[in-house]
Amino acid sequence: MFSHIVYNPEILNGKPHINGTRLSVEFILELFASGATKDEVLKAYPQLTVEAVEEALKYAAQSVKNEVLLDVKVSA
Repeated sequence: MFSHIVYNPEILNGKPHINGTRLSVEFILELFASGATKDEVLKAYPQLTVEAVEEALKYAAQSVKNEVLLDVKVSA
């Protein structure tokens, strides 16, 4: 399903990362969250491809797709 995203317990403690790098999906998301553009990310990290960056975003979207947050009130 994801050809650029891999897991390896020996790399980044098993966090999903871009194959052939030590750049985690989380790190790429943080770059975008801090205001970086795709072009800026690709320029700063030339080992990345457009496809790898787009796949990281798709991976993140898929990861939270079925996530449900519960707001539970506990009375003391």
